[in-house]
Amino acid sequence: MHGQHARPTSTLFGPTPTTQTPPPAPAGAKHSRRGRITGRLRRRILAYRAIDFLSTHIPDHTGPGEECLLLVHIRQVVGQVHYRICTDCAQGVITAIAMDERFHSTGLGTRALSHLRSRHPGLAWRSTLSLRTTRDLLRRMRIPTITADTHCPHTPALSDPTLVSS
Repeated sequence: MHGQHARPTSTLFGPTPTTQTPPPAPAGAKHSRRGRITGRLRRRILAYRAIDFLSTHIPDHTGPGEECLLLVHIRQVVGQVHYRICTDCAQGVITAIAMDERFHSTGLGTRALSHLRSRHPGLAWRSTLSLRTTRDLLRRMRIPTITADTHCPHTPALSDPTLVSS
C-alpha cells in the first residue's frame, strides 16, 4: 500500500495510465531527407554557393554574337542559357534556357539572367522563348518576349559570299 495515497481517487482527471508508451519512432531511415522544405532549401543554397558561370562563344553559328552561358557544378554542366548580343544595337536576345531538373525552383535561373545583365551592362534584353517554364522566369525578370526570331541587321547573313570559304 505504499504510494497509494498519492493516486487520485476520482476520474475527473481521466484514467491514469498503467504503462508508459514509448515515443513514436521516426518514419524512414535515420539519415533520409527530412522533407520537401529542407531539400528545397539545401538545393537553393547549393545553387547560390557551388555554381560557376562560364561564358563561351559558339563557333560556326549564325553570327559573331552567338554565345552560351554555362552553369557548372563540380565539372558538370547543370544548365545553359543561349543568347545573342549586338553592341551596335545595344540589344541582347535570349534564345534558349535549359536547366537540370533538380535545380528548378531554386532561383538559379534568376541568378543566371542577373549574371548576364551584370556582365553586359547597357543592353536591352528580349527573349524568343514562349514555353511555360521560362515564361514565368522572364516575366519575373521583366524581359519582354518577341514573336519572331529576327536577326540583327548588323550580323552578316548566312548567304553572304564573303563568309563562304573556298
